[in-house]
Amino acid sequence: MSWICPKCEREFPKPEQRHYCARVSLDSLFLGRPPELVLVFDRLLAEVADWDGVLVGTTPNCIVFTRRLTFLVIRPLKKELDLKFYSSVAHPEKPVLKSVASGNKFENHIRIAMLDDLRPALFNYLRESYRLL
Repeated sequence: MSWICPKCEREFPKPEQRHYCARVSLDSLFLGRPPELVLVFDRLLAEVADWDGVLVGTTPNCIVFTRRLTFLVIRPLKKELDLKFYSSVAHPEKPVLKSVASGNKFENHIRIAMLDDLRPALFNYLRESYRLL
């Protein structure tokens, strides 16, 4: 059963879940960004938001995807999207830029800017993160 914060109206997997409580429009995160970046995000959103039990919320700096816990964070930068996801093993190979131990899992970052960057391997990483948490 999910819970909706009465102040910011974000939906969460657990009642009274701790969060950054602020109303932020998704569009505001993409102001001044290249149009292709919006298309890349839209494609990611269309794929991931349909997975069972996924909740999507916005904060002042990023878009957060949760199931039971956060499994994907997308932060729009000036010319690219920073994708943070989790795995059970380190991913030192490209396209992963950084893979750091975080408790019993690894926090990984990939940056993408074009639709051509959306390859099946990327979605495999995201699906692994989704299943892990």
